[in-house]
Amino acid sequence: LPQIIEELERYDVTAERKSIYADFADMRDKLGIDIIQQKVGRETYYYVGSRDFEVAEIKLLIDAIQSSKFITEKKSNELIKKIKGLVSKHQAAQLQRQVYVHGRIKTMNESIYYNIDDIHNAIQNNKKIKFQYMDWTVTKELKPRKNGQWYEVSPYALIWAEERYYLVGYSSKDEEIRHYRVDKIGKVTVLNEKREGMDNPGTFDVAAYSGKIFGMYGGETETVTIGFPEKLIGVFIDRFGKEIDIRKREDGYLSVRVSVVLSGQFFGWLSGLGKEVKVMSPESVKNKYCDYLSEVLDSNRQS
Repeated sequence: LPQIIEELERYDVTAERKSIYADFADMRDKLGIDIIQQKVGRETYYYVGSRDFEVAEIKLLIDAIQSSKFITEKKSNELIKKIKGLVSKHQAAQLQRQVYVHGRIKTMNESIYYNIDDIHNAIQNNKKIKFQYMDWTVTKELKPRKNGQWYEVSPYALIWAEERYYLVGYSSKDEEIRHYRVDKIGKVTVLNEKREGMDNPGTFDVAAYSGKIFGMYGGETETVTIGFPEKLIGVFIDRFGKEIDIRKREDGYLSVRVSVVLSGQFFGWLSGLGKEVKVMSPESVKNKYCDYLSEVLDSNRQS
């Protein structure tokens, strides 16, 4: 209380113990503010208990921001500074923490923060967008593809995959659904044209689409049966979800039928699981997997 009285005097407010006790009671009863008393030694301290965010929740948000690749270092620091304003100064002292992620690389595209907001607005308002798509150069600069050509897309959703944001949408030019890395998108413009590609874009199944894609690489979609030992069941549940139909085989293996987009990323994922994981069917995918492995071997032998 002496510290509170001293602080009030800085604002030319005269107060005594009884009036402060009465103020605390009004803050609790009339305003619903959670004033907590805490005894520390011979002193009694007062602080606001419940806030919009608990300290543990703020810590979680800060950890997520610091470990996120798609937010630049500068923007991360700005966001964390604002988030600390949601708690008291004493609680903010507990937030001096750093999450270290091995090999973490922050994006250098500062505009990504605002591009995401523009894309969300376009989706919400059922509008098409146009943008330039970028590539890295040898000098480590982002330069527009195809001499600055504009990409016109009907945005369906934003997907978080492989620690990055991806835009999924219908390409009017290619007449198919495509995805684009948001950190490589530049100069987003929301157009005054309605989205195309499907009668009801709101019905687009984001989960089904992202579940088929490996490393966000495109390709033809195929239903594949994969055999694997029981010790790897967690790997397949992590990749495809708990709803997958896992069956026991007579040879002791488990098998699962999943719909995937065939790509080098998918075959690379399979080969990374070791020789006990096998493509059981269809025969065409088995052959493509064998061809992929042969090409990798031949390429390394010739290098």
